[in-house]
Amino acid sequence: MRKIILITLILFKVCIVIGQTSLKAINLKNGDYAVGFKHYTAVDSTRNYRIHNDFNHQIKKRPIPISIWYPATSKNNSSSKLTVLDYLEVLKEEEEWKNLPNYFLLDWFPYLWNTPENKAHLSEKTTAFLNAKPLNKKFPVVVYAPSYQASSIENFALFEYLGSNGFIVISSPSRGTDTRWLEGGTTKDMETQSRDIEFLLNEIHKYGTIDLDKIALMGFSFGGLSNAITVMKNKKIRALISLDGTERYNYAVLEKSPFFEIDKLDIPYIHFAQKEIPEEVLKSDNIPAELNYKFQLYDSLSYSNAHSYRFHNLTHSYFSSFGVLFANRDKRQDKSDAEIMVSYKLLSEHTLQFLDATLKNDDDAKLFIENNPDKNGFPENLISKTMKTAVKKEFDYKDFNDLALKQDYENLIPLYQKILTKHPKLKLEEGMLNTLGLRMSFNPSMHKQGINVFLLALHIYPKSANLYDSLAEAYFYKKDFQRAIANYEKSLELNPENQNAIDRLKQLRE
Repeated sequence: MRKIILITLILFKVCIVIGQTSLKAINLKNGDYAVGFKHYTAVDSTRNYRIHNDFNHQIKKRPIPISIWYPATSKNNSSSKLTVLDYLEVLKEEEEWKNLPNYFLLDWFPYLWNTPENKAHLSEKTTAFLNAKPLNKKFPVVVYAPSYQASSIENFALFEYLGSNGFIVISSPSRGTDTRWLEGGTTKDMETQSRDIEFLLNEIHKYGTIDLDKIALMGFSFGGLSNAITVMKNKKIRALISLDGTERYNYAVLEKSPFFEIDKLDIPYIHFAQKEIPEEVLKSDNIPAELNYKFQLYDSLSYSNAHSYRFHNLTHSYFSSFGVLFANRDKRQDKSDAEIMVSYKLLSEHTLQFLDATLKNDDDAKLFIENNPDKNGFPENLISKTMKTAVKKEFDYKDFNDLALKQDYENLIPLYQKILTKHPKLKLEEGMLNTLGLRMSFNPSMHKQGINVFLLALHIYPKSANLYDSLAEAYFYKKDFQRAIANYEKSLELNPENQNAIDRLKQLRE
């Protein structure tokens, strides 16, 4: 029967041989928690979408299929463990072939390949329980962006492993702006996936078990590119993980985004890259040799503690569970199945160490990530890395405001004095403080905080007629007329021509 040919962004052509792997042979040792899994579809009402080649071409609000893995209440869960086939049921839905008979699966989706080895994978048991009860405590969250036009469950073995070690993972498929299909790895595609990631960043607020102060982004291939631009737009992200992300290979797509600002990527960042592409493959597939050594994003980072690893036994496909299990091997460059599975396990373990270091502040994990691989017991022919330490930013108005917000704008003068001892170059501009104070003062729920901002501003600029006038306006708005009069008078002492103060005093005295 005719196959449905899916458009994919292929980094490299392949000469294929059959691979033999299994979940059991990957040998990921789960942590202390049972793992639950659930899948559902949410709707983004701000965007339109249609099913490609659907019989009625109906336009509807954008569906966002969501898969989530989480620590569950008990390993003795009453539901049965998922099989690989159960995950492929999710794949069918996300590929918009929900009613496809399962016996067509390996024929219908070309990247699954209908081989005896791949058929055997379908019945393999995973470690996740469907709809298990979540454990009633808060956990850090990892928001995952899949590779080009791929499923939310493409890295399910890694997600289960992270879930068992105390992380929640949430993912949605990579799909085009208007239909399932992307344009071809364009900036528009990247922005579309970034908006889907931001949708998930809002979705996590629905879960009481997620620690919203501990959020990481992780992505594979094209998802790495979309995550990089999302970090530049969103300051809530604490760490960024890239599984051979395309931000290494197609930096130009990133630069074309209106949100691109490299200095905003200022959080811990780790990139796991594939092995060097052999000369034979570079020549025969017309691949630029610079892909082996050029990494413009990494080289451009100033304010991020950045780590760049190379896994010498992994080609691009094997940075996902799907790739390890289902992808055919390229005999020109792929290592043996045993070597691939060992390296995928190491990739998963390094990912966990980085998350433990950045989101859980674990000292052992920090040391592991800071070490060179040989110091952690891995030979350089297996894993190698480079690392760069962030240049310290000057402490600025925004940094001060973030700290002030955390203490609800109380005790601002002591806070300012304390910070000034560490950062003597800090300059809080009068105009910015004045604007912030007015904005808060005219908000009934933040009037007190606005007054505190003016008091700080006058501590710094004690001869500012304008600040006294603004403070008087804040008291006037609150109907504290006695304090309003005192501050209008002080403003007039400093600037006798302040017409607003003259008019207000006349109004108040009448």
